[in-house]
Amino acid sequence: MSITIKSERETELMTEAGRILAIVHDELKKAVKPGVTTLDIDRLGEEVIRSYGCEPSFLNYNGYPASVCVSVNSEVVHGIPSRDRVLKEGDIVSLDAGVIYKGYHSDAARTYGVGEITKEAEKLIEVTQESFFRGIRYARDGCHLYDISAAVEEYARQNGCGVVRELCGHGIGTRLHESPEIPNFRMRRKGPKLKAGMTLAIEPMLTAGGEEVRWMADGWTVVTADGSLSAHYENTVLITEGEPKILTLGAEKVRNQR
Repeated sequence: MSITIKSERETELMTEAGRILAIVHDELKKAVKPGVTTLDIDRLGEEVIRSYGCEPSFLNYNGYPASVCVSVNSEVVHGIPSRDRVLKEGDIVSLDAGVIYKGYHSDAARTYGVGEITKEAEKLIEVTQESFFRGIRYARDGCHLYDISAAVEEYARQNGCGVVRELCGHGIGTRLHESPEIPNFRMRRKGPKLKAGMTLAIEPMLTAGGEEVRWMADGWTVVTADGSLSAHYENTVLITEGEPKILTLGAEKVRNQR
């Protein structure tokens, strides 16, 4: 399937979808503290999404039962919220959410520490986030898609992190998952040439150990095979004729846009 080029009107709608999702993540970040359940986080996320007249992208998507994927410690992605899963001091938690605004999706993920966390966990979160920004240096008209992939992996490896290979980023628009797939590791080919108007969900998923993962019995939750910590950082990005436009940055924008 070909990569869709969004019109000016479509990019306006996706920009608004991204702005709203940034607000959702800003609110979720405030809720991350010891004693909160992963179901509490999910319910808050859905409430904020609907308060802006949007629908959660993930709820019932291929049968997923929640609005926010809440993944703790060794869970890489797609953790299912539960009233029985209580966050505790020292955990790290990845929150992945999306919104549908007038038929257009946005998608973003963040990983946070719960209270005081280890230096290892802090480094993993920081490297995962920075690997995204290293990657989007190549998210420009005229570059090739896998330039992004190579830059993500190079930074992750330089900093001793494992790169999950069985999961990847994706195009996004009127569907949550569109072409192309965006690996977080170097490919032998250059991949498609990027063009202004493409919208991509770029999402490094790194570990403090090995790259192997496995799926849990619920059919959704992906965990590291060696039990090591995992972190996830994602934004929806618009390719322009100049610098890429990150559609899903909120309060963190001033500090992290570079």
